[in-house]
Amino acid sequence: MPVSKEILDEIALGQQEYELIVEKLGREPNEVELGLFGALWSEHCGYKHSTALLRQLPSGGRRVLVKRGEENAGVVDIGDGLAVVMKIESHNHPSAIEPYQGAATGVGGIVRDIFTMGARPIALLNSLRLGPLSDPHNRYLFSGVVGGIAGYGNCLGIPDIGGEIFFADCYSANPLVNALCLGVAETKNLVKATARGEGSLLMLVGADTGRDGLHGASGLASRTFEQKRELRSTVQVGNPFLEKLLIEACLELAETDWIAGMQDLGAAGLTSSAIESAARGGGGIEVDVLKVPRREKGMTPYEVMLSESQERMLVIAKKGCKDKVKAVFDRWELRSDVIGQVTGDGMARIKEGEKVVADIPVDLLTSPPIYRRRVKKPPRLEQLQAFDVASIPDLSPKKAGSTLLRLLASPNIASKRCVYRQYDHQVGDNTVVLPGSDAGVLRIKGTKKGIALTTDGNPRYCCVNPYLGGVIAVAEAARNLVCTGAQPLAITNCLNFGNPEKDDVYYQLRECIAGMARACRELRTPVVSGNVSLYNETKGEAIYPTPVVGMVGLLEDVAKHCASGFKNEGDLVFLLGDGQVVDSSIGSSEYLALVHGIIKGNPHIDLGLEKRLQRCCLEAIRRDILNSAHDCSEGGLGVALAESCVANGLGFVSRDWRIAGRLDSALFGEAQSRIVVSLAPKSAWKLGRLAARWQIGAKRLGTVEGKRLILRGYIDLSVDEIGEAWWGGLEKLL
Repeated sequence: MPVSKEILDEIALGQQEYELIVEKLGREPNEVELGLFGALWSEHCGYKHSTALLRQLPSGGRRVLVKRGEENAGVVDIGDGLAVVMKIESHNHPSAIEPYQGAATGVGGIVRDIFTMGARPIALLNSLRLGPLSDPHNRYLFSGVVGGIAGYGNCLGIPDIGGEIFFADCYSANPLVNALCLGVAETKNLVKATARGEGSLLMLVGADTGRDGLHGASGLASRTFEQKRELRSTVQVGNPFLEKLLIEACLELAETDWIAGMQDLGAAGLTSSAIESAARGGGGIEVDVLKVPRREKGMTPYEVMLSESQERMLVIAKKGCKDKVKAVFDRWELRSDVIGQVTGDGMARIKEGEKVVADIPVDLLTSPPIYRRRVKKPPRLEQLQAFDVASIPDLSPKKAGSTLLRLLASPNIASKRCVYRQYDHQVGDNTVVLPGSDAGVLRIKGTKKGIALTTDGNPRYCCVNPYLGGVIAVAEAARNLVCTGAQPLAITNCLNFGNPEKDDVYYQLRECIAGMARACRELRTPVVSGNVSLYNETKGEAIYPTPVVGMVGLLEDVAKHCASGFKNEGDLVFLLGDGQVVDSSIGSSEYLALVHGIIKGNPHIDLGLEKRLQRCCLEAIRRDILNSAHDCSEGGLGVALAESCVANGLGFVSRDWRIAGRLDSALFGEAQSRIVVSLAPKSAWKLGRLAARWQIGAKRLGTVEGKRLILRGYIDLSVDEIGEAWWGGLEKLL
């Protein structure tokens, strides 16, 4: 019997996809089977439009311990028998509907991805994109999202050590909430998300199952908002106190040899966790939905299998170990129930008591169609990239100071203190560099080591040039880590785009991934995990292409980390890297958008120079030459100098800085591959020799001095004025 378009829309399957299912299955699927296909063939679980493109991203390296895509998160060796486990994921659409719970359960889900592998979560970061705060609804979303992140993370006792927030009109109806979690594990205790060993038991642990989250993967994360009906029921409700118990119980279990695998119940709930685990193990599973504990009456097999109720784990107990596994969960006052077993026939068999309600090959469920499209560069990109800087007047020297203050107060540049002070960023006593710097830094207890973490991605660059935007997202993340003294190791990414069935969006996705792949190869930072979030659009208008790069770096001696703010009066200040003023660097900048209301202009980056700059800076920090290092990014050199002053309340004076070319480009252009550093005068010759060896510029800018920022002839502002603009800019909008 043909399935109606309404039913297919409900589960985000196309008519051709349904016909393919019938052809491969040799019959029409029943309701439960169709629900399983809808979930596992959804964009969120099946990656139909991105899998072919993601293969470009390098994934291997001597420190990479797990092949990307085979487990819940990426695993990177940091020596001494330890590994970091990390991943970033989106919870965009749920946060647009119910911001507090959407963001909170986003944190809960990403934390489960980490501890299910036997790693203790030790850090959270978040990358947020919202509409302008002049709109009351955007302020509501902002408050709810930040509150949800704080409420869940603080209850778990995991420090939130950094992140980023960007505001633009295109995110007003479709905010982006990307959450990153990193954990540390002993490599010997790593747990796989695999259902293997015929006769091993499937144990469902944690919360009872309800109707919350139905169609979260297929109906919410794989369609645009115009295609969604009643949405609030698709948003899950979290319980961080229950999750804390799960963390401790699962980590205790990871130290035993009683389990064959462990998997959290996230998108598509029991469907994805059980069936994807079976696929990894090369076998099958049998589940009896009557054995699944429920908190609501009258739930159907369809609802039980697709529920996305939070704080649930699937544990695969080895034969003979059920009682020992159950005893661990009993001790932590967690419910655990045997709901099925691993089979050897390769089938996903779902039963309701003795009645079989679904019986499908695992390989078929986990092999959605993969779409490859040929698209051309949209003509509008040519227009955006062809911006002529001569079409706008240059900045008047008399307005340089007021313009700097305006930029510092803009929400994309201003301090995010009013956000991160709601997060507990020092719990656990591991945080060495607090939020607000280029990257957060944590010590690894029991060793001298430290790790640095950051998230980056400028959507304006990707809007005008998706390829270079992807390159720069990776380069800037690595540069931020290098400024702390950390060697960049690996990436987890979250790719947020509009409807991939549209040519211009698919082009953006293809080019951004290609750009990221090139930068990852050049900088030797493999992509070990990630997430793709598509269909981010409302009323036919897509968000900016927004690839978010989460990157981890290693400090062999955390005591030798470097700060971003000026440290000592009398230190000399240099600009490392590309010191040449290029007028076109004003293109796609925060200055151009804020002052002139223009989002145009082609960004530029020389990856060879970027690589040399990062190696030079890293060596200078390791040799104790530098007292501070801060990268030039949004707002350009003027903002970088101001932020370096504000950090510790120290001024900067440049008495003979001569500007050739446009003043706006020199002060606020966002040319890449530049780092502002400070150092003792006696170390200047060492920096000069190092820069010459790495073939990069080292231009002396001035001196750390007094309580004013002075660029003679252009800017003369007190550090207090600068601080008032920067510290209070975002707060005033709220």
